[in-house]
Amino acid sequence: MRDFAAGSTVCFRGSPAAHWLGVVDGMLKVETVAADGRATTFAGMPAGAWFGEGAAVKGGPRPYAVVAIRPSSVAFTPRETFLWLIDDSRAFGRWVIDQLNARLAHYGALMEIFRLRDLTARVAYCVSELFNPQLYPYTGRELAISQEEIARLCGLARQSTHRELHTLQQAGLLRIRYGVIEVLDLEGMRRFSARAAHRRKLAARSISFD
Repeated sequence: MRDFAAGSTVCFRGSPAAHWLGVVDGMLKVETVAADGRATTFAGMPAGAWFGEGAAVKGGPRPYAVVAIRPSSVAFTPRETFLWLIDDSRAFGRWVIDQLNARLAHYGALMEIFRLRDLTARVAYCVSELFNPQLYPYTGRELAISQEEIARLCGLARQSTHRELHTLQQAGLLRIRYGVIEVLDLEGMRRFSARAAHRRKLAARSISFD
């Protein structure tokens, strides 16, 4: 168990993937930083989330950085223990496969959403994924998270995030309170972002036909 202050780095990109990680308390983000300094956030990790299965299985350098969004306590399970669990328990091995599959689906959808000009859809997706029952089963419909923290997850300015959250609130999909997001219609949030991605595909197909 290790404690980290908000903004501090839990794991550096390129550091040895010597542990499987779990968020006991707080919230982390998984990100990478390009050569020009631009950061891309891949996922937010709320309390109860376990992650880093792929890096732990492969070993070698970690392909991303992990940063604490708020003060956080993190469990570090040695890679040797993690691999022993996979070998020793069929149920655990199956669970890891399900986690990797869900993570792959999340990253594929995230890359598509981040190509959209529809910022409301981006915010809807990033918020709804914090309630993903496969990856984050202990997140209730209320999540203690600030708009500044959501902005970091979405890769947007706080002002833009504030505007898009209010758009989602007016649509009846969520409720904003001080330091808390309450999701009223989780499936509606997912459909909202999925429709935006579908519209982009149709537009791209139309351009290619022209």
